[in-house]
Amino acid sequence: MYITTTIPYVNARPHLGHALELVQADVLARHHRRRGEPVRFQTGTDDNSLKNVLAAEAEGVPVRELVDRNAAAFEALRGPLDLSFDAFIRTSSHPGHRAGVERIWEATRHDLYQRHYEGLYCVGCEQFYPAGPCPEGHEAPLQLVSEQNWFFRLSRYQDALLDLVRGGRLRIEPAARRNEVLAFIEAGLDDISVSRSAARARGWGIPVPGDPGQVVYVWWDALANYVTALEGGDYDRWWVAEPRKVHLMGKGVIRFHAVYWPAMLLSAGKPLPTGIFVHDYLTAGGRKISKSSGGAADPMALVDAYGVDAVRWWLLREVPRVGDADFTEERLVARADEDLANGLGNLVNRVVTMVHRFLDGRVPAADPEEWPFEVSGAVHEALEAFDFRRAATAVQTLVEEANKYVERTRPWARSRAGQEVALATLVHACRTLAVQMEPFLPTAAARVAAAVDSAAGGGRLPRPEPLFRRLAVLTAGPRDGLRAGVDDGRSPA
Repeated sequence: MYITTTIPYVNARPHLGHALELVQADVLARHHRRRGEPVRFQTGTDDNSLKNVLAAEAEGVPVRELVDRNAAAFEALRGPLDLSFDAFIRTSSHPGHRAGVERIWEATRHDLYQRHYEGLYCVGCEQFYPAGPCPEGHEAPLQLVSEQNWFFRLSRYQDALLDLVRGGRLRIEPAARRNEVLAFIEAGLDDISVSRSAARARGWGIPVPGDPGQVVYVWWDALANYVTALEGGDYDRWWVAEPRKVHLMGKGVIRFHAVYWPAMLLSAGKPLPTGIFVHDYLTAGGRKISKSSGGAADPMALVDAYGVDAVRWWLLREVPRVGDADFTEERLVARADEDLANGLGNLVNRVVTMVHRFLDGRVPAADPEEWPFEVSGAVHEALEAFDFRRAATAVQTLVEEANKYVERTRPWARSRAGQEVALATLVHACRTLAVQMEPFLPTAAARVAAAVDSAAGGGRLPRPEPLFRRLAVLTAGPRDGLRAGVDDGRSPA
C-alpha cells in the first residue's frame, strides 16, 4: 500500500490538525506492515506557496530561511509523534521534484492554453473563488487578480471523472465526501488556471517550461509530489504496480485531490490513485484549528506536557469519522486517564501483580480460556472503512472485557488450578493487547509487551510498574504525584 498525506504550507509551524493526519496515516502504515504487506508511507511539505513568501516578507527574513526553518519543524514531528514515514519530500529542495513537475506539464501540454483571467483570489487557500468571503474562514479579504495565465482543460475530463467516482475505481471515503465530489462534477467543470505570474509569486516557485514569466500554480506543483518523490524504480513499484494508492487529506482540499489531480493524471496518461480518505477538522472553541491558533494547538507542546500516548490516543479515540472534533486539553487528559491509566495500565498492573503474588511471577502453563472478543478482525474492518475511532474503540473494548474477566473470575479466590487458567487467560489478553495496540500507540504497546514478557527474567515476569502517569494529577498538583492513583494490583478488586 502506498499511503500519502497532504503536504502542508510552511508559512508557520505545524498545528494539531497536521498531527491528526500524520497519526492517521501512521496507523494505516503500521497496521498493514503488521499484516505482512509492503507499505510506503510518504509525507512532506509544500514549500512553493505564495503564503510562504508573504509570511517571510512579514517576518523580514529571506523566503528560503523561513521555508527551511518551518519545514524542519514539520519533519521533526517524526520523533515526538512516533511516526514511521518512509519518505519526506520538500518541494523546494527534493532533487527530482522540479524535473517531475516539468514532465507532467509537458505530458499535459495538449490540454494547456493561455488566456486572460480576472477573479477573486484567497492566498490562504491558494485558489480563486467567485465571491467572498473565503469559505475556509481565512480572514484576509479576497484579492482581485487580473493576469494572463495558463489554463488546463479540466472540462474535457468531466465524464471520465464521473465514471471513476461512480464506478468506485476512485474510492472516496466517507460517503458524504464522495457525494460532495459527484455533485461538484455533475454541476459542470470549468477549465482552471494552472499558473501565476512570476511577479505576483515574487519569483518563488517552479517556472512554467518555456515561459519564465509564469510559475506553475502551487497546487499543480504540490499534487505532483505523490509521483515526483518516487525516484528510480520506486515510481514503477509504488505508482504503476501498486494496487492500493491512498491519499489522506482534510475536507477542505478534497476538490484538488478528487477532481484536479485525477484529471491531470488522465491527461498525462498516468495511473490514478485508488483511494481518497477524508477527515474533517479539529476545532477549538468551535473554530477550526489553524497555524494561528496559538500554543494550545501545538502538537510538540502537547507531547511535552502529556506524552505521545495521550496525544495519539485522543486523536484516534475521539475524532469521529464524520464531523469536526472540538479539542481541549481537559478532554485529552480525561480520555488518557480513563482509557490508558485506569483501563489498560490498571489491567496490566493487576495481572502482573497477581502472577507474582500467586505464581511466583511465572506465567502459568495452563491453556487460556477461549477469548470471546476477536479484536484483530474488528480493527482491520474499521481501518478498511477509514474509521480510526471505531478501530481504537475495538482495542479499548478488549481492555474492558479483560477487566470484566478479572471481576468475574476473581483469581484471588480460586484454587491453584483455577488461578492458573484465569491468569494464563489474562496474560494472553495483555499480550494480545500489546500486538493490537502497536499501530495506535507504538511506545505504549512496547511497554505492555515488556511487562508481560517472561523471557528476559528467566521465566518470570518483571516486577509490576505503572505504565501510564495519571494526567489529572499532573494538571492539578505537583509532579511528585504523577503516579498517584494508579492501581498497583495489590487490591484484589
